Amino acid sequence: MSASRRKFLKLAGLTALGWSVCPSILRASTSEVIGDRAEGKALHAKRWAMAVDTHALNEKIMQKCVNICHKIHNVPEFDSEEEIKWIWAAPFEHLFPGQMHSRLMEVPEEKTLSLCNHCNNPPCVRVCPTKATFQREDGIVMMDFHRCIGCRYCMAACPYGSRSFNFSDPRKHLKEPTPDFPTRTKGVVEKCEFCAERLTEGKQPACVEVSEGALLFGDLEDPHSDVSKALEERYSIRRKPELGTEPCVYYLI
Repeated sequence: MSASRRKFLKLAGLTALGWSVCPSILRASTSEVIGDRAEGKALHAKRWAMAVDTHALNEKIMQKCVNICHKIHNVPEFDSEEEIKWIWAAPFEHLFPGQMHSRLMEVPEEKTLSLCNHCNNPPCVRVCPTKATFQREDGIVMMDFHRCIGCRYCMAACPYGSRSFNFSDPRKHLKEPTPDFPTRTKGVVEKCEFCAERLTEGKQPACVEVSEGALLFGDLEDPHSDVSKALEERYSIRRKPELGTEPCVYYLI
């Protein structure tokens, strides 16, 4: 088959889908083009990471982070026990089993924020049979909602409980859908993507912007980034480091 014919079929397939592929997926595969169109405003890194300052967090800030994330990403709110979450507040003892020592107990709040850890060695990516979950070169673990077949292998493989499954139609539980991010369907897994769609626009993740400095985001391999400087100056821990997943969300204690 000629290269021109393959290109035509690829474009025809996208047209058949109505260009309904998740914008963050399109941008993930065409970051250079998007960056050019944005006149170089897209943010780039060799390895994106986040640092959570547990001393700067409080209940109000954590709720702001949850609200903004769920609003712009069309995360539904159910009246039943069903729950979809991208970022949430959780007790320290649940997030750090076996690490509750005297220094950790100095944190002022009983809870802290939890989200996808965007591991260097993500087990969710290895087990996905359709490559619906994949890792970008900059380390962000993405979701292609159209490829997800709902097998939930990724949920079983994730040791952090960072993924949610839509047992029912989430679109029926969106009060004011955000048109800038795709809604999902029943039978699809979803999670935090480090706001990949905002990075292509030169913006920080939404939770970072509203965190009042409690969340730091940057290139782990850049010694001058906010994350690198904070990790150099502060004591930090990661969730379940013994598993070898190498999480890229750090907690400053």
